[in-house]
Amino acid sequence: MPPAFVHRITKYDPADRDEHGTYQGAEEAVSDHGPVEAACLEAISAFAADAGIDRLEIREPSVTGHVHFGAQPAVEGHGLSGLFPADLAGYHDGAEVSLAMALELIRVMLREQGAWCRLEAEDVFAVHVGWDQYVYVGSDQPCTDAVARIRELGLFAERLPGSPYAAEPEVTEVADEGFWASVCTELVARQGLLLEETHIVNATRWHRLTTENLDAVRAGLGPRALLTVWPDLQPDVGAILTALPSEWHIEFVWETKDGTIRDVTVDESQYQELAALVADARAACALSLYTDERSPLLQAVLPDSDGVLRARW
Repeated sequence: MPPAFVHRITKYDPADRDEHGTYQGAEEAVSDHGPVEAACLEAISAFAADAGIDRLEIREPSVTGHVHFGAQPAVEGHGLSGLFPADLAGYHDGAEVSLAMALELIRVMLREQGAWCRLEAEDVFAVHVGWDQYVYVGSDQPCTDAVARIRELGLFAERLPGSPYAAEPEVTEVADEGFWASVCTELVARQGLLLEETHIVNATRWHRLTTENLDAVRAGLGPRALLTVWPDLQPDVGAILTALPSEWHIEFVWETKDGTIRDVTVDESQYQELAALVADARAACALSLYTDERSPLLQAVLPDSDGVLRARW
């Protein structure tokens, strides 16, 4: 169950909203990188103090994808440089961070620098950053002192029935030994598979599976990763390019000469550039981006070490 007491924390005076709740005042919908941002972070700290929270879990982490929707441009490293290593080790679903680190992640989200995640402590506390500098703080306690402190900081706290950014789990199958047995069966039948590993949204890693490398690939998968199994890449790259649909967005996946597997999202207007990009590819495939056209062989999520599935992809 989500926390019972949810407040929307903003710099927007409710008196300046129209009858539909749309803000009509003069405040800009971007971070000032200054005192207002600092006040927001202090407000979140006040809620955490009221709730007795000093550590939070990263949930459903993501980084900038092919399209960035923020009002401010994304930055190199997604705003995570200095917080995590270049390979983003430690930035994964279920990673526990200090409150200080959580506040830095919230700062990154307020500045729309590219990274986004939910920050939660099971069902007792949660912080979700939305568009236009809206922050939703949930707690299992009313946090009346924190609400009073927000007024002192010049911000506004509005009680809501829930956060609009609460997680909506989709995949429920666990990548247990039964799943891996199915992978082995497919491998034997097909002599090869393509594994899509999503442990950070928009930071997918691809693996060509064989019976020889399966155990090594399994050992290197990220915590709580969403695993999607596809038919293997095909060596006739020219035929795949020729067969691309005329009016579709597709995800093109290919293996480079050095064995690296890359992907790119393109539409029909970019096929000529795509052909040049993959001219030296060893093998490739094209995957539809449309849900009703996207049918993997298998899909499941890695459980934690105790066998329990806690990820909510």
